[in-house]
Amino acid sequence: MFRAKLRILTFAAIFTLPFFLTGCSNTDDMVPEEISYKIIFLHHSTGHVIWKGETGGVKSVFGKKEAVPSWFAEYNKKHGTGYYITEQNFPKAQPYGWNNYPFDYYNIWVKNAGNTAFKEEPTLEMLTKEYDMIIFKHCYPVSNIKADKDSAQIDSPERTLANYKAQYAAIREKLLQFPDTKFILWTAASNVPDNMPEEEALRAKEFVDWVINEWDVPGDNIYLWDFYSLETEGGLYLKEEYSAKKGDSHPSAKFAEKVAPLFGARIVDVIENNGEKTNLKGETK
Repeated sequence: MFRAKLRILTFAAIFTLPFFLTGCSNTDDMVPEEISYKIIFLHHSTGHVIWKGETGGVKSVFGKKEAVPSWFAEYNKKHGTGYYITEQNFPKAQPYGWNNYPFDYYNIWVKNAGNTAFKEEPTLEMLTKEYDMIIFKHCYPVSNIKADKDSAQIDSPERTLANYKAQYAAIREKLLQFPDTKFILWTAASNVPDNMPEEEALRAKEFVDWVINEWDVPGDNIYLWDFYSLETEGGLYLKEEYSAKKGDSHPSAKFAEKVAPLFGARIVDVIENNGEKTNLKGETK
């Protein structure tokens, strides 16, 4: 169901005011219109860097705005749309634990699915009642992929290609159970060379290629944003000039400012055109 067709000219003012009045957390402060198209972005630290951008910080009428919400505020103002985007850490450090690997999405959304939160984390049954689009990602340790064992173990948190593929297959089947909700998955965040030996980097690339070429199937409600390619630009690692600092696998705020508009463009294209007018990086075709 294409709920994005409901437009509101006054939404931009409603959307931006809470940003001027509040601090970095906006999940509890922003109040969307009833007819807004509601988007949630689930992430950890790398996602927060992209969300904030180079000018991220405390927001006031004299101060700084966060990159992704600001992009949407401008888009809404220009196009008369009602796209409401918010974010939250998923999972939280407590009580679940600060892990957002394939196993953890599988564990929360598939193995422990239902209308009750699992260790205080919302299931898809809960999230899809609130949001029209759900965006999720992994942080850069997802690329530290170990050699496979004898067979895949879907219930194992061990980070191997076989386990990832089994968990992703189950996640995909679960996402397809909510055809009125659109999902965007980020491809894996990469590491700097100091934090990932070459054999792990090669497995990470193999995993990303598998996600793009096999796991992602055209014509359904699941889409990709190819963050891996933006970070690596054809290599195996987060490019040095895109790193927050030497030896740090977090991207820099400058890089975030560069790619945040591509993130926004990809989201809007998925909403409005089922992703047909942008490539996986969010660039116009």
